[in-house]
Amino acid sequence: MIYAIAKMSVKNPEALAQYRDVAGAALEKHGGKVATATGEFTALEGEPEMPNMAALLSFPDKEAAMAWINDPDIADVHDLRRRGGESSILLLG
Repeated sequence: MIYAIAKMSVKNPEALAQYRDVAGAALEKHGGKVATATGEFTALEGEPEMPNMAALLSFPDKEAAMAWINDPDIADVHDLRRRGGESSILLLG
């Protein structure tokens, strides 16, 4: 199992709502799941830049995560997320 942290500053709630409707199936295609997602944060140390929302994603392995982000068949799903606002995804491992 490998994890990714997705952070987002929402700029377009409508696009993000459309993304949420299709994101689960796109993740599942590559064995991925949303472990948790929230808009509430507490900085434990330092002064990190706080997003509007964040999610912890899980994948079976690094190859599955890379297949998900690079899958041309779900490029439109990733585009919806990007239209929703500024996002970054960090793979842990």
